[in-house]
Amino acid sequence: MNNKNYLVLIRVISVVVPLLVAFLLFFPAKLNLGNWVYHIPAFNALLNTATSILLISAIIAIKSKNVKWHQTLMTSGFSLGAIFLLAYVLYHSSATTTIFGDVNGDGMLSDAERSLVSISRPFYVGILISHIALSVIVIPLVLTSFFYSLNARIEEHKKIVKFTFPIWLYVSITGVIVYLMVSPYYMHG
Repeated sequence: MNNKNYLVLIRVISVVVPLLVAFLLFFPAKLNLGNWVYHIPAFNALLNTATSILLISAIIAIKSKNVKWHQTLMTSGFSLGAIFLLAYVLYHSSATTTIFGDVNGDGMLSDAERSLVSISRPFYVGILISHIALSVIVIPLVLTSFFYSLNARIEEHKKIVKFTFPIWLYVSITGVIVYLMVSPYYMHG
């Protein structure tokens, strides 16, 4: 495959992945994979935490002109992102979406439950919406950045990572924040 084909593939993946995730989130039928899947959100929060650490370490490495270490850290971050995505899809194909503030786990937010989280809910929703929107945007940025790096197109890589890095870091950190905020409302099967 030539470079043009890889860039087309990146575009296709960048469209297919968010559509697949949206489908899984809103499709009512879920796979019955057992209760072990309810551990995936905590696992994904750990992956996001590790990714954030790797991203920060990678920026430090490249600013110190340690290119090999930077490449190792970024490859590790990319790999964790791929594992995260697979686990995320697996979880949402088998578990219903957890609603922030849904104390009784009935999938609805009653007036009483809404009043309990009245101050924190807008904060949570704001973080969640920005996290989701930027997670869609970061997919093609990460894939393209990685592609440029692998093909020694360093000037193009430098130009795109000015956008990729802060967005990817924000998505990783807010993923952990969203998990920590919603985790008290998880129902396990």
